[in-house]
Amino acid sequence: MNATAMTILCLVSAIAQADDAAPVARADVLLVVGAEGAPEYGAPFAAWADRWEAAAAGGNARVTTIGRPITPLPPREGPGEGLRVADEADPIEPADRDRLREALAAFEEKSDAPLWIVLIGHGTFDRREAKFNLRGPDFSADELAEWLAPIERPLAIVNCASASGLFVEALSRPGRVVVTATKSGNETDFARFGDFLSQALLDAAADLDRDDQTSLLEAFLFASRRTAEFYEQEGRLATEHAQLDDNGDGRAVRAEDFRGVRPIAPAIEDSLPDGLLAHQWHLVLNAADVQLSNQQRQRRNELERALFRLRERKPELEEAEYLRRLEPLAVELARLYAADGRQ
Repeated sequence: MNATAMTILCLVSAIAQADDAAPVARADVLLVVGAEGAPEYGAPFAAWADRWEAAAAGGNARVTTIGRPITPLPPREGPGEGLRVADEADPIEPADRDRLREALAAFEEKSDAPLWIVLIGHGTFDRREAKFNLRGPDFSADELAEWLAPIERPLAIVNCASASGLFVEALSRPGRVVVTATKSGNETDFARFGDFLSQALLDAAADLDRDDQTSLLEAFLFASRRTAEFYEQEGRLATEHAQLDDNGDGRAVRAEDFRGVRPIAPAIEDSLPDGLLAHQWHLVLNAADVQLSNQQRQRRNELERALFRLRERKPELEEAEYLRRLEPLAVELARLYAADGRQ
């Protein structure tokens, strides 16, 4: 039996030994529903937010929703527990902008638990800066970047608004995932990407690699494809082109830069290609991932990215050297899944 086969056998054996679930710090989801602008947009935005809340409940995440004119939920324990902070009777004081800043300041700054920030609504671009439209004063990409600066935890920002493309450059940082509905600030028409993205969260068809969970990358690819199909079927010129950045270089990619879930766009210098980190973000975890703590899952993700780098270098390495570098990575992966490797 060669070294590669032995490593795979070790990994499979270790996974089979995994026992009871490790404690997992709950993810936080901050939903921001912006001003509807016109009455016909209120119902769609509410539907998108409903799907995100349903997915968050399925993932046992804490949910904070800003901007929805709904009655606060009574306190309760269990999946989907959270805070809805908007009140239709008092949409001005405090303004949603202030509610957003307060909510961000209230989150734990240093944590292993993921934080999702989802912006649902309209955006604008005045040739100088891009903004997300709230009830009351809006906020710009640069302002959001400033508010997020103290947060040192896994962070994904999903901006489903028109004119959202410029948020990538402002928000891109190592360890962050940034998704926008448009490729620039000039795509200012109503963006449908957010509709299809929210559908992907609850649609098994979006699980492209069939691992029983839908990653943020898979949802992005699903929604991008459905958005393109909409414009094709309507015989209309597409006015939105979603993009994703997750390697911190501020240079986003689009759905056509992937074959399946594998990135095909070349990375710049020594950076990893976009898409690898986003494919490790899941709002609802499968049975295997639930067994891991947040720390173990983060380490697993680091090892998987290291394996990707190694596979990319395989053509330039001798087989013995490749196997020598592969073995410790695969063995540590096995130990993460094994009962005796839990912390």
